[in-house]
Amino acid sequence: MTLYAVTIFLSAFLLFQVQPLIAKIILPWFGGSAAVWSASMLFFQLVLLGGYAYAHLSIRFLKSRVQMQLHLGLLAVSCLLLPILPSSSWRPTEAGDPTLRILLLLAATIGLPYFLLSSTSPLLQAWFVRRTGSSVPYRLFALSNFGSMLALVSYPFLFEPRLGTRPQAYTWSGVYVLFVAVCAFTAWVSNKAP
Repeated sequence: MTLYAVTIFLSAFLLFQVQPLIAKIILPWFGGSAAVWSASMLFFQLVLLGGYAYAHLSIRFLKSRVQMQLHLGLLAVSCLLLPILPSSSWRPTEAGDPTLRILLLLAATIGLPYFLLSSTSPLLQAWFVRRTGSSVPYRLFALSNFGSMLALVSYPFLFEPRLGTRPQAYTWSGVYVLFVAVCAFTAWVSNKAP
């Protein structure tokens, strides 16, 4: 259970740390308007829903080995997108509604890692149930919620005042690579016969 717990905690923590971080990085580029925050939240909610749908469809329609191979392949590809610093080419060059540009910027910069992080908790809970025969992975669900809450509370009090956005992005990216390694090990353990 510890391995699943660590993986789920890391995914939830990273999932909710990246939201204020990436929005803070791009906010000055678009004039600091409420539209930046609104477009960012729209992106994060849509990708979160997409991650849940991917987890559901993967669990429902794919054999466990294929499911894990697909997920690990996507995790490996997502590491190629790091660090999560948006290119300055995304800066707007003309006035107008920034929503589409913000959505595209977020998709290119953080889209795949965020999508995979959002699918981790439901996927790993299913892997845990399959591996252990337990029908109640609620402790893992609660741990995911705790990781999310801790990330949201710690960002403005611990990370934002002590680190600039660039070091935050590199730190987040490094912890994400650690998460990918732990998730890969968890998948390997889950795929072994109990």
